[in-house]
Amino acid sequence: MATLEELRMQLDEVDNEIVRLFEKRMSICEQVGEYKVGCGRKVFDRQRENHKLLDVAGKASTEFNKKGIRELYQQLMSMSRKLQYQQLVKAGALGRLPFIEMPSIDTENARIVFQGTEGAYSQAAMHNYFGKDCNSFHVNTFREAMEAIEEGAADYAVLPIENAIAGAVNEVYDLLAEFENYIVGETILPVTHTLCGLPGAELSDIEQVYSKAEALMQTSRFLNGHPHWQQISVANTAVAAKKILEDNDKRQAAVCSAYAAEIYGLDVLADQINDESDNSTRFIVVTNQKVFSKDAAKISICFELPHEPASLYQLLSHFVYNNLNMTKIESRPVEGHNWEYRFFIDFEGNLADAAVKNAIRGLREESRNLRIFGNY
Repeated sequence: MATLEELRMQLDEVDNEIVRLFEKRMSICEQVGEYKVGCGRKVFDRQRENHKLLDVAGKASTEFNKKGIRELYQQLMSMSRKLQYQQLVKAGALGRLPFIEMPSIDTENARIVFQGTEGAYSQAAMHNYFGKDCNSFHVNTFREAMEAIEEGAADYAVLPIENAIAGAVNEVYDLLAEFENYIVGETILPVTHTLCGLPGAELSDIEQVYSKAEALMQTSRFLNGHPHWQQISVANTAVAAKKILEDNDKRQAAVCSAYAAEIYGLDVLADQINDESDNSTRFIVVTNQKVFSKDAAKISICFELPHEPASLYQLLSHFVYNNLNMTKIESRPVEGHNWEYRFFIDFEGNLADAAVKNAIRGLREESRNLRIFGNY
């Protein structure tokens, strides 16, 4: 029986041969790519690849090896495609993406819509991005905000997309997939909850506390320290603050921002009552125009995948091969298609970059319903 060292030497010989054959294969694939560029042929041929996988797997001697050969050739063909996408970029065959590059995003004389009411965190986020003197109005729902910019009633909408503690705002992700609106900016707002009451009220006066359910949950440690307080959920924190003012009852308090307390003339009875001190919400700025600024550095996209082994892995490899840093991934079920998902991805880059064009070309050919939400 051969020693371990002798077996390793045999493996080294096989590996050297594998490397030589791999480079030979890639050289031929490069010639295939040149042919496709010249003839305008698509890089990805799913039917051809499926036939090839069946053929090579059928030549293996055991079930274990059949599965291994299939996985190996999936990777080989994936690398071949990525090489050919790079050839398309070099040949200038990728063309321009349907977004217009601007020196900067034009916000002068813009009309802004936000969801909620006066004093909402969305309003504070809007002021962070556009300034306090911006021309704005508010609506009741995220859908109404998306409709307002789609119809031209507003130029931009400010919508929450992610909270550091509560996670993704799923409804906004779904609306991005539904509407032909595009992200052009973002702003991150620290979420610092306070307990506010009528001027002159004391903590000892409080019997009822109103706020959004999530805000009550995020301040539960403080609130539960007062077990005699009744906690009541309302639409949002600004609605809670407005209710305290309108009811004019010192027994009532609201969990809301200091910004909302200022808007409605309330006193802060307890400051920074969050359970987590680093809570924040990321808001996106959305418009109905396909534009991006020259210095934009983040791209948001979505695509759909069938419920098949390694389908997501194959798609994500396009970021690896193009040296693109993916910063976020979320998934949502595709309505009417059991076990199929829509993936939302953020990654670093600019739509004018060759690497980005290369990755998007590969993603578009190998996924379904690719959408570019924006570069910002």
